[in-house]
Amino acid sequence: MTRDGQAVAPSSRRHGDGAEAAARDIEAIYRMERVRLTAGLARHVGDLGLAEDLAQEALISALATWPRTGTPPNPGAWLMTTAKRRGVDLWRRRRMMARHEASLAHDIETGRADEHEAVEATLDDEIGDERLSLIFTACHPLLSRDQRTALTLKVIGGLTTEEIARAFLTQETTVAQRIVRAKKILRDADITFEVPMGQERDARLASVLEVIYIIFNEGYAASRGEELIRVQLCQEAMRLGRILVGLAPLEPEAHGLLALMELQASRFKARVAPDGSALTLETQNRGLWDRLLIQRGLEGMAAAKRLGGDDGVYALQAALAAVHARAARFEDTDWALSAAHYDRLLERVPSPVVALNRAVAHAMAFGPDLGLTLLADIEGEPQLADYPPLHAAKGDFLMRLGLLAEAQVAFELAAGLSGNETERAFLMARAEACEREP
Repeated sequence: MTRDGQAVAPSSRRHGDGAEAAARDIEAIYRMERVRLTAGLARHVGDLGLAEDLAQEALISALATWPRTGTPPNPGAWLMTTAKRRGVDLWRRRRMMARHEASLAHDIETGRADEHEAVEATLDDEIGDERLSLIFTACHPLLSRDQRTALTLKVIGGLTTEEIARAFLTQETTVAQRIVRAKKILRDADITFEVPMGQERDARLASVLEVIYIIFNEGYAASRGEELIRVQLCQEAMRLGRILVGLAPLEPEAHGLLALMELQASRFKARVAPDGSALTLETQNRGLWDRLLIQRGLEGMAAAKRLGGDDGVYALQAALAAVHARAARFEDTDWALSAAHYDRLLERVPSPVVALNRAVAHAMAFGPDLGLTLLADIEGEPQLADYPPLHAAKGDFLMRLGLLAEAQVAFELAAGLSGNETERAFLMARAEACEREP
C-alpha cells in the first residue's frame, strides 16, 4: 500500500522496470551498430534514406523480439539480416531491384546471412571500415560542402539537426534542408556506395577531415544534454582519425587532426569534478591528464612537421593544445605563444569563432582590456549573437576588470543560451560569484 492508500502491484512494477532496462540495452546495442548497419544497407539498396528507414525498422523489431527471446549471440548480424529481410519484402512489393532480391533472399532463406556478412567484411574495400567508407561516399563532389558535411554528421556522427546547426552556427531548418537535398542528389544520380580510389579519394580527404573534426568537437563540448563531454563521440572520431592516418600516412593534416584530438582528449578525466560540475583549465588537476595521449599528440605534431604541414589548419590547432599540454601548471602557460598561434590560425581560417578564441588568448597574454577590444570587433557578427562562449568570454574579461555587475549580466546571458546542463550550471555559478565579490 502507498501512503494515500492506493494498492501497488509489485510484480508489475518489477516487470515494467525490467522491460525499460531491456529497451535501454537494445538501444545501446543499436547505437553501436547503427553506422555499420546503415553503411551496409546503403551499399545494397543504393539509397541512404531507405537504408536509414530499414535500420530503424530492424530496431523496432529487436525491441519487440529480444525481450522475449533474449539478445542474440551476434546482435549486429541479427539487425542486418532483419533489415535486409524488410528490404526484400519492400522490393517484392514494388517489383524492383530483382537482382538484389534474388541474392539477398537466397542468403536469408538458406541461413547463410551471418556467413554473407563475414565475407562482405573481408571484401569490403581497402579502408576496411564501413563507417569511414560511408564518410567518403557522403563526401561526393556532387554535393556542396555544407550538404556533405551536414549529411555525414547526421549519418555517421548521429548528431541531431540542432547539434549540427550549432556546429555551423546556422538554423536547424537550413541544416534539415541540406540533409534532405543531399540524400536526393545521391539517390537521383544513382551513386554507388563504394570507396573512391586514387586521386578521386584524395580530393575528398579535406571534407572527411572536417567531418571527423566536427564530430570530435561535438563530443568534446556537448551542445545539448546533461553531460559536458560525450566521450563515445570523441572516441569514434579518434578511431576514424587513426584509420585515416593509416590510409594516408603522407598527408600532414591527417596527422595534425589526430594529434589535435589526442591532445584535447588527454584532459577528459580532469574536466569534470566528482560532483559533475565543469572545471576550467585553471582549476583542473593536471595529474589526471593522460600522458600517453599527450605523447601521441606531440608525436603526431612532429609527423605533420616532417611532412611540411606544421602550418596546416589542424596542425596549428594541435600546437595550441600543446601549449597547455606542455605547461606543468596553469601559471606556466605560454599565453603569448598561444596568441601568436591564433593570429596565424585566423589568417588561415577567417572565422568568427577563431576570432573569439584569439580574443581570449590575447586577453590572457596581454590583459582583459585588449580582450574586450577584440570582442568589440566581432560582437556584431550575426553568427555569434546566440553563441554562449562569446558572452561567457565577455563576462570573464569584465570580471577580471572588476566590473562585476556587467560581468554578471554577461554570464547570465551565456547560461540562458546554453543547451548543456553542466555548462549552464557552471555559468550560473560564475554569475553568482560576481554577487559575492566585495
